[in-house]
Amino acid sequence: MLAESAIKDVQLRYCRGIDRLDWDLIEGCFHPDAIHDLGPFKGTVAEFIPWASKLLPQYQSTTHLSGGQTVLQVSGDTAWAEHYVRAYHRTAPSATEPATEWIINLRYIDRMSCRNDEWRIARRQCVCESQRVDVLDSAGAELGPEWARGRRDHTDPSYRRD
Repeated sequence: MLAESAIKDVQLRYCRGIDRLDWDLIEGCFHPDAIHDLGPFKGTVAEFIPWASKLLPQYQSTTHLSGGQTVLQVSGDTAWAEHYVRAYHRTAPSATEPATEWIINLRYIDRMSCRNDEWRIARRQCVCESQRVDVLDSAGAELGPEWARGRRDHTDPSYRRD
């Protein structure tokens, strides 16, 4: 049960790292020699970080909701897990284009390994189940100034400890 909890925590930290553009948090989810197979990207986490740091800031926001998380098997210091995710990628409107939201239903299939008493991803494959792009009509849908706003860096309210 401790291994299962630690493995699920890695997935939640990965999603948080992606949404907050927290490259250190993402890097800490993978062993240095891990392979991350995202589809359009396949390589090590050291190669993934620069790739993602160019791609992800083009979105106004991203939200990765990790639903069903199943640790399929634990065998000593190796485990296999599957995580169902719905990922939202919001673009800002421009002078000529409305805002859009790219929604992807996917699964992360992971081989995990425990090294130095820490579970991390050894190999991750992303499997896309479906996707769609919604054009957003934001007329009259602006939030008031009293709402706290999410930020995609360490100034996000979730990093405060006061």
